[in-house]
Amino acid sequence: MSHTLYEANAQRVQRCELAVPGSSPEMFEKALKSGVDFVFLDLEDAVAPDDKLQARKNVIQAINDLDWEGHGVTLSVRINGLDTQYMVRDVVDLVEQAGAKIKTLLIPKVGVYGDVYMVDAMLNQLEMQQGLSNKIGIECLIETALGMANVEDIAKQGAIGGRLEALHFGVADYAASNRARTVNIGGLNPDYPGDQWHAAISRMTVACRAYGLRPIDGPFGDIKDPEGFKAAARRAAALGCEGKWAIHPSQIALANEVFTPPAAEVEKAKRILAALQEAAAQGKGAAALDGRLIDAASERMANNIVRAAEAIAAKTK
Repeated sequence: MSHTLYEANAQRVQRCELAVPGSSPEMFEKALKSGVDFVFLDLEDAVAPDDKLQARKNVIQAINDLDWEGHGVTLSVRINGLDTQYMVRDVVDLVEQAGAKIKTLLIPKVGVYGDVYMVDAMLNQLEMQQGLSNKIGIECLIETALGMANVEDIAKQGAIGGRLEALHFGVADYAASNRARTVNIGGLNPDYPGDQWHAAISRMTVACRAYGLRPIDGPFGDIKDPEGFKAAARRAAALGCEGKWAIHPSQIALANEVFTPPAAEVEKAKRILAALQEAAAQGKGAAALDGRLIDAASERMANNIVRAAEAIAAKTK
């Protein structure tokens, strides 16, 4: 193991993140009671330009009026991009008027670490100005060719800064940025022999795991195709993602199912740990379980499963 290790800035259960437009306040209370781990109230793509200012007011009111934490929801807000006229007031108004209740800000279309640094610096000053005791986390959408080209640096520098928590794969804008042909947001193009998002998600996930961040998969556009959603979630989970977006409440249970370790998997992981503990007591570094060799690498994988299951159990309790 390398002597250079990056510990996670924050540990959160994030099996599913529900996107809720800030211009649709009638959806806020439904999101609150949906059973989802994360909600991001959206000020960016889901809000038309003429509705941006009212959406910001809606979101601030919802943050203050609704008991998100009491319903087990981690609350995030997707701000507008750094290339827009709305971003500065998004950050300032949110922190000044509701900063104590916001867990993270989600920055869209991050291209270079400087984008993260700008928001980080603003948060530092606003938190001091407001006398906030909580530290608002940052999450980033990797959804452009530039962002993916710089994803390792974004992850590394952001982790060192201490505020960056997670990277999300924004498949729709990523496809547009690369001029990729796709038939459905997050779906597969039948002309491609396999999964055309595999390399991108894998690269982002490796960057996250190297620097202690959570990798989260983005949206699946066809809400009438639950099997397609689950297949996309399983592919992301296989690569190491911890969760996936929902653009409709019907997708929440699907994501929770995929990203919650099955009871049989958890039980096997516990058996692996017990067998290795017994082997260690006998001075052995490896053991056999169910006719297969298990060793220190098996222990690390088993610990990942058990810890995830324990964190989910603690949250859902």
